[in-house]
Amino acid sequence: MSSIFEEFEIHRIGEPLFSVGGHQIAFTTSALYMFLAITGCTLFMVLAMRPQAVVPGRWQMAAEKIYDLVGGLLESGAGEKARPFFPFIFTIFSFILFCNLFGMLPRSVSVTSHVIVNFSIALILFSVIIITGFVRHGLHFLKLFVPSGIPLFVAPIMIFIEFFSFSVRPFSLSIRLFGNMLAGHLLLQSFSGLTITLLTAGWLSGLSVLPLGLNIVLIAFEFFVAFLQAYIYAVLSSVYLHDAIEMH
Repeated sequence: MSSIFEEFEIHRIGEPLFSVGGHQIAFTTSALYMFLAITGCTLFMVLAMRPQAVVPGRWQMAAEKIYDLVGGLLESGAGEKARPFFPFIFTIFSFILFCNLFGMLPRSVSVTSHVIVNFSIALILFSVIIITGFVRHGLHFLKLFVPSGIPLFVAPIMIFIEFFSFSVRPFSLSIRLFGNMLAGHLLLQSFSGLTITLLTAGWLSGLSVLPLGLNIVLIAFEFFVAFLQAYIYAVLSSVYLHDAIEMH
């Protein structure tokens, strides 16, 4: 790559599809990898669970483990009443996980290193949370921003703090995922570049084994981070969903 930031650039594929308000809408590399992530996680679950064997094979066991993992974290984070939201949280977890994994492919696009993609997911999540809160509790949902038992004279300050804390959650979710994925991929690119530089450095070429070995370790670690970040996003989503269901 000519630049370590090339992996994070979005390029148009083909001609623009249509135009909205003078802005051209086109199919991009980012959209391609999001489509691949959706297709990948769908095929994985469908094909893995097709046998429905009493004694599951490796793929069926992996699918069941992921299913149980997300179900467990949703119940522990949001309670038993949150079970109807399992497909929603499972979709978020699977999409982020497969986007992270596809981002590890050579010459691919790391979709979750784009803040706008992460924020779009968070915006959908909090739209569901807010709608659920008002559907279940009506205007009483606004009591979420009024801590119980506080003196009247500090209520305006506390309401502002609680509202601000709630409002920044989509941004914190987005930036956390963005920062972790961006930092990991930048490290991989940097050590790869250092390896190539040392290989062409004459008598110093033997030192290239050091950044190469470190890069191999980082690649293994990044696969772990890919899963961990999807897990953390799903856990926090469940915890935030609890506010809409149980009101603290």
